[in-house]
Amino acid sequence: MSSSPYLSVILPAYNEAASIRRTLASVRAFLDAQGFEYQVIVAADGSDSTPEIVREVARDWPALQLTAEKGRRGKGHGLKRGMRLATGEIIGFLDADYKTPIDEFAKIVPWFSEGYQLVAGSRGLGDSRVVRKQRVYRQLGSRVFALGMHWIVGIRHIRDTQCGFKFFTRAAAREIFSRARIDGYMCDVEILWLAQLLGYQVREVGVIWSDDGDSRLELVSGNFRNFLDLFRIRFGRYGASTRLVELRDPALAAPLAGHQSEP
Repeated sequence: MSSSPYLSVILPAYNEAASIRRTLASVRAFLDAQGFEYQVIVAADGSDSTPEIVREVARDWPALQLTAEKGRRGKGHGLKRGMRLATGEIIGFLDADYKTPIDEFAKIVPWFSEGYQLVAGSRGLGDSRVVRKQRVYRQLGSRVFALGMHWIVGIRHIRDTQCGFKFFTRAAAREIFSRARIDGYMCDVEILWLAQLLGYQVREVGVIWSDDGDSRLELVSGNFRNFLDLFRIRFGRYGASTRLVELRDPALAAPLAGHQSEP
């Protein structure tokens, strides 16, 4: 593998021993057929045998790397670790439980040639396809979350902030993740918030998504932490930059809304 692959893919994995081998096999089968150099990084935490499985798979797959820590560190924490290892021209991530297959990258990549710096998979567009829906109580919870998130943070031009299938130009990834502070699930919101602050063009693309029925979110304490993180995102200070957009003035933020996909 060259030192500068075309694509780097990060898989944040919390106790994914039951699914990680299958996910890696699917990712490798797709990427090996593409004809470009690539890098796959598993950012594992937890207490199961996920790291050992990844090390075993990596013995005959030089493109596979591992960063692992014990305990529950959070999706955002894992992504930041993975980003420090990523060297691709395009850098992205997908869920280690494979809710969206890597094949959907084919829908993502054309938008980079159109000038977009962040292309995000979405479950909320007309061409999205949800193969297996979440349980009813989780669907209701997601709607309540969306209302609260848009009220606190904004980014109303993005229909689905939480789909774990996002890709960036290398420059955008480095700038966004150098500023990111959220370690938990709200990292997806923070990524889009920072992209907006930094003036990056964002495109939502409908993708295939399937729920695996295995929620790791603690309903009371987990949601409480999530809402605290939303306030941290909205009112936090992310450092001075001449490129930062002042979102308190809606007139300045409005042009960014034109970068959404058509329903």
